Amino acid sequence: MFYDNFSPDYDRFVSWSGRLAIEMPFLEQKLRETGARRVLDAACGTGMHAIALAQVGFETAGADLSAGMISRARENAESAGVDIPFKAAGFGDLTAAFGPGSFDALLCLGNSLPHLLTPELLFESLTDFASCLKPGGLIVIQNRNFDALMAVRQRWMEPQAAHEGQVEWLFQRFYDFEADGLLTFNIVTLRRENGGDWKQSIQSTPLRPLLAVELRDVFQSAGFESVTLFGGLTGSAFDQSASGNLVITALRAKI
Repeated sequence: MFYDNFSPDYDRFVSWSGRLAIEMPFLEQKLRETGARRVLDAACGTGMHAIALAQVGFETAGADLSAGMISRARENAESAGVDIPFKAAGFGDLTAAFGPGSFDALLCLGNSLPHLLTPELLFESLTDFASCLKPGGLIVIQNRNFDALMAVRQRWMEPQAAHEGQVEWLFQRFYDFEADGLLTFNIVTLRRENGGDWKQSIQSTPLRPLLAVELRDVFQSAGFESVTLFGGLTGSAFDQSASGNLVITALRAKI
């Protein structure tokens, strides 16, 4: 599985200190505006958002389809000294895993929804999200801005680097544009020790590029209201042609 294989390197790939410094103020603001206390991080990866929110007073839980990611999340929580229930559960199974109406807010960050490859799976997953939430509960979604990406067929992303002692990593991400409209998302990992030869591996997974209009409509049909679009987790305005990300906030309908 893509994320099981990538989980050992994920926390090297992401610069968490910088990312959380940028994203946490917006997330905390939105959670406190709605009075949220219990927060589920769906597709939590290695658990760093759930951990950061727990450290500022929220009661958090995490879920991810990847057992490897969940294992890393539990290790990270233990290292951080916080007690968070992390469960291996994917989209569509969250209500069964945690119970209906168990949360005041749900996060789905890191371009996770595009792993749902059909409109039917997307709708089923969003209705599962709604079922996890109390009426009036908040949802926050973060995806790539595929409107801009698809308009120019932007294939390559900025490379990222990490090092620990005498070990170095380089990560290069790129898309293949498939004939059926899907994308293949690729990560090439280069690793070397003590300035020696680079060794490489590649992980690939299919994605469906989700456009803003489709997402706005499916959120409403899945039982959400007050759907608002942002250009990132800084709270910037969404620009269909220029924003790097598409962030959506919405509330579970009370009726």
